[in-house]
Amino acid sequence: MEDRIGQTVRSAPGGEPGIDAVPSRAAVPVLLDRTFGDADITVLRHEVTRLLPTVGVSGERLAGYVLAVNEVITNVVLHAGGHGRIVLRVEGRSVWCVVTDSGPGIPDGCLDSHLLPGTEEIGGRGLWLAHQLCDEVTTATGPIGTSIGLRMDLPPLS
Repeated sequence: MEDRIGQTVRSAPGGEPGIDAVPSRAAVPVLLDRTFGDADITVLRHEVTRLLPTVGVSGERLAGYVLAVNEVITNVVLHAGGHGRIVLRVEGRSVWCVVTDSGPGIPDGCLDSHLLPGTEEIGGRGLWLAHQLCDEVTTATGPIGTSIGLRMDLPPLS
């Protein structure tokens, strides 16, 4: 099936929505997998900050990735029914954070996240910021929910 932006969407193991660009959870070490709501945003931000250095993410890359994750989970709370699921995992030399929700989907006018919203617009910068801070951002959205994947390359092995 295709979503509104032409990206192929598939069901991952367990029947949850996934994105072909994001590998199967079964093949990779999972660092974090939990549901969340509005009361969990700060806890998740601290947990992601604690976990990423264990796989080699540090400094500005750590701060940027945590900010991108925070923006995406905040969007779920504000715009997609108030709760979702976050999975943080390592695949090869990358770390993926996949955030899913069962909200109404991202409106068409908000899908072009490569363009910075105008200064007169309130909001709309979360996905744009994620695109600036991550090595790859994937989006699958529709009337039964959204899945956002955030990829950060890990530093070379020393």
